[in-house]
Amino acid sequence: MEYNYAELAKMIDHSLLQPALTTSELEAGIRLALAYDVASVCILPYYLKRCAELLAGSSVQPSTTIGFPHGGHSTSVKRYEAEQAIADGCTELDMVVNISKVLSGDWDYVRRDIEGVIEVAHAAQRKVKVIFENCYLRDEHKVELCHLCSALNADWVKTSTGYGGGGATHDDLILMRRHASPHVQVKAAGGVRDLNALLAVRALGVTRCGASRTGEILDECRRRLGLADRPLV
Repeated sequence: MEYNYAELAKMIDHSLLQPALTTSELEAGIRLALAYDVASVCILPYYLKRCAELLAGSSVQPSTTIGFPHGGHSTSVKRYEAEQAIADGCTELDMVVNISKVLSGDWDYVRRDIEGVIEVAHAAQRKVKVIFENCYLRDEHKVELCHLCSALNADWVKTSTGYGGGGATHDDLILMRRHASPHVQVKAAGGVRDLNALLAVRALGVTRCGASRTGEILDECRRRLGLADRPLV
């Protein structure tokens, strides 16, 4: 499959979500994302406002998490998190479903929970990625979530937080692409650690990928394309 640097760089949401990251590490991560011109920086909520300031004027989007990492926040809290994120400059919101309610089959609750965040975000022309945390779910749960997210016009369905017991598998990505409507994109998170893995999920229909090894992945891309001796920006 043919590709160019920009196509692959704009697949990556550079992840800065580890709780032990220091201020200097967060700043360095934002600078890295700018240098590689990725799709977005997904950063800890408390540092989002500063991130948005640093990304202003670039094509790299500021993003953050809602209900992270376990999805157990009440819907009202998730809505408030979304409102605060938007006020702080967020353009893309990665929300975690209520995993307990999914496993309990309380689909009315799950629908209202997802809808609450999408309603806030879309009213402000922001985008939402809905995180399933597939490692805890059976296929029938994933399929129903794809149907719900399609009906609610989510912008992406996403495999995982990267902090559960497993990440993005090819089987899950194939299932999600098959059962989500064409207008809903698919994001892989957890386990995409090199260029070959990124290309493999791209071939399955993935348009975004959460990554912490962004520099390594895109440096290899540049080497393969013969761009390694050229400046990034």
